[in-house]
Amino acid sequence: MIKHPHLAITNDDGIDSPGLRAAVEAVADLGTLTVVAPTDQQTATGRGMTGNRQSGFRRFDYRYSGGVATAYHCPCSPAQVVRHALLTVFRQERPDLFISGINYGENLGNMVTCSGTVGAALEAASHRIPAIAVSKQTDIASHHRYTDQKWEVTAYFLRIFVEKILSGSLLPDVDVLKIDVPADATERTDWKLTTLSRTAYYSRFIDNPAFDSRICDFETRISVDSDRLEVGSDIHALAVERIVSVTPLSIDLTSRVSFSDLHSKLNRESP
Repeated sequence: MIKHPHLAITNDDGIDSPGLRAAVEAVADLGTLTVVAPTDQQTATGRGMTGNRQSGFRRFDYRYSGGVATAYHCPCSPAQVVRHALLTVFRQERPDLFISGINYGENLGNMVTCSGTVGAALEAASHRIPAIAVSKQTDIASHHRYTDQKWEVTAYFLRIFVEKILSGSLLPDVDVLKIDVPADATERTDWKLTTLSRTAYYSRFIDNPAFDSRICDFETRISVDSDRLEVGSDIHALAVERIVSVTPLSIDLTSRVSFSDLHSKLNRESP
């Protein structure tokens, strides 16, 4: 068990997000808190290092129901915020855990690398800091604006896994725990370890697409292909089983194949 842990909390919905506040409230008594977040909405920025490169952090007191946490924000992508914080705010004392969320909207399937929530967690993991990326299922209209949500259940599961990590339960080769909580979950809802689905969860649609169709003309919809959906995957757990999905992620994207077999095959098929 880490004594007096230092917890860093970030997100991709911006410093004023109610989901960020819910994360702070959920873990505030578990250690020292520092909030580092984008100034504004940065949904779907992935792990991109984007934003205003002339900006720096603005410091302020982040007030919540249990007290005050030190907080910083700047108008950059979540991954950029995390990297900049590690070079400045955390230069002398690195956090023991990075928490990214609570995000408006579930992050599932083969597009999770588009997620700013996951991108921030992966950036922390690339600096050998364990991370959690936690998301609550919402309607798509809530992905880019702050709507009223009941955060208590997602906060409950976030706290459970923060405590597990701080107690030493996270395996060394698990860099990020991705947690997705169904909208109708309760504290009695089951959770399970899941794989990352290779299928899409979000898709984009437009009538009569053409080369000059504008990107903004497309509509994002949830489109789950049940025939291709893998049992045991994150999409299956949330969308079909209606339970909490906990997916261990690694920054090592190397394919899990036999290198000797693949080498032989590539040599055999070479022209």
